[in-house]
Amino acid sequence: WSSDVCSSDLIYTVSMPTVKWNAATWNGGYDWSSAGEEWSQVWGGSESQWYGSILSRVGSYFPVRTILEIAPGYGRWTRFLLRRCVRLIGIDLSEECVQLCQERFAGYPRAKFYVNDGKSLKAVADGSVDFVFSFDSLVHAEDDILESYVAQIADKFTPNGIGLIHHSNLGACAPGTANSHQRAASMTADKFLAFCSSAGLACISQEIVNWGQPELVDCLSLFTPAGSTWDRPFRRLENPRFMLEAEMLKTISSLYHAAPLSNSR
Repeated sequence: WSSDVCSSDLIYTVSMPTVKWNAATWNGGYDWSSAGEEWSQVWGGSESQWYGSILSRVGSYFPVRTILEIAPGYGRWTRFLLRRCVRLIGIDLSEECVQLCQERFAGYPRAKFYVNDGKSLKAVADGSVDFVFSFDSLVHAEDDILESYVAQIADKFTPNGIGLIHHSNLGACAPGTANSHQRAASMTADKFLAFCSSAGLACISQEIVNWGQPELVDCLSLFTPAGSTWDRPFRRLENPRFMLEAEMLKTISSLYHAAPLSNSR
């Protein structure tokens, strides 16, 4: 596999999305009236993004008993995850997001949501989690937060647990790389590997991708307890065509998306 590589001809000031920044942004500072769907429009909507870009990558690990979702926001992915588990636990630093999820999924008693401090998983019992998931949220978390979460996840996992975390790779990019999507500047794919190793986990694959720009600013890391059923030699792919996949899914979804029935024939 190759080391983290990212380059850019664009020069911007890199901002640091701290825990304080995240709390202020997502807890009363953001308009959730679109339920987070605005971030999936380049895919043609969250359904197209889930089935085309997310489930296609992790679907072989479902169904499971317990899923831990970190930073669910308004529950854009929660509604799909609930169909693939017996029990779901959502942890978010935003009281507003937790309240919105509690209201949105009130009809699902097997879904519980808790507020944390942006780095703690104390609400989750040790040895109880079969699948950990976080997508399009922890890209705003710096390396100290990811290190804390990974260390705790090692205790929360069942022996054959597995997880997918979408995080920043901006720290591996050339100085001055555009950061219009508020990626964490200190986080890289290599650091996630090191965090897993320190916690007794095996990162079994990483897909380093672009997101709204040419540079490979993001990473999808798949990890499991060392020696688990899923453990295997590490593989890494640098995928600069990730956003082309999104555009293609949007085009395809426009052909097949279900529309309301009409009285006319």
